[in-house]
Amino acid sequence: MNGHGARRSDPVPSVTTAAAPRSDDLASRQRRYLVMMGIRIACLPLAVISQGWLRIVFILGAVVLPYIAVVIANATRQPRHSALSPVVPPPRLELPEAPVAKDRLEH
Repeated sequence: MNGHGARRSDPVPSVTTAAAPRSDDLASRQRRYLVMMGIRIACLPLAVISQGWLRIVFILGAVVLPYIAVVIANATRQPRHSALSPVVPPPRLELPEAPVAKDRLEH
């Protein structure tokens, strides 16, 4: 049955090696940026209430983390080489040769 509602029995090629959508990449970079900015915000009050070398670590974190967060958030993933192979259609069936009529007149 080859109507519009019929299903094909041919296997459908898999595209599992296709890259993830760009929206997933963007969401991942936004999450990383927000986490790093959250750590920076936590460093600010900790730098005020701490003393000694720990204060210096929190101050450095509050100063350096914005730069690192922006660099990491702007680093898009590199496109990977796809391992997709071309889809080869199944061979077409040929009609058999027409039988030669014996009663045909030849000129």
